[in-house]
Order: sequence, then structure tokens, then C-alpha cells
Amino acid sequence: MAWVFLLLAGFGEMSGMFFLKLSDGFTKLKPTILAVTSGAVSFYFLSLSLQEVQIGTAYGIWTGIGSVGTVLLGIFFFKEKVNRKRILFIICILAGVIGLKMVS
Repeated sequence: MAWVFLLLAGFGEMSGMFFLKLSDGFTKLKPTILAVTSGAVSFYFLSLSLQEVQIGTAYGIWTGIGSVGTVLLGIFFFKEKVNRKRILFIICILAGVIGLKMVS
């Protein structure tokens, strides 16, 4: 169950960043509330996952999910540019996350 909590924490991190962008520097109330709530949910599930998963592994996977997910959200929702180098480094992050899971 810890791995499910870790996955949920990563998705919370992604949604927190998404709503943070929409909050426009905390000037829009609804996205600001959603960003803070998503961040709190992310930390809550991360803390649950830490009961079974090593802290270094959990943190690496949590930030990896958040990083890759946020880049993909930026590409699809905010029309951020895509190029080969960006895709290469996304693959590198994914390889690190998969590697951490495999050795845990």
C-alpha cells in the first residue's frame, strides 16, 4: 500500500504545481486554495508512504513523478515547447525513478 500512497503523493505534487501556475502568484483564490490543498494532500500521502519505503527512495520517486508530470502538464496545458533534449532528460528522470523502484 505504501507504493500506492507514494504514487498518490506524486500526483498531488503534480496537481499542486498545476494549480500554482493557475493561481497567478496567489492572486486568484480558487486555484490558490487548490494548490495549497494539493500540496497538503501530497505531503500527507508522502508521509504515509515513508512508513514502509526508505526516505531516499520515496523522495526520489516523489520528486520524479512530480517533475515529469509537471513538465508534461506544461507541454499539454500551457503549450510549453517540446524538443529532443527535453524529452531526453524526461527519459533520464524516468529511468532514475524506475531504477529506484527496482532496487527497493
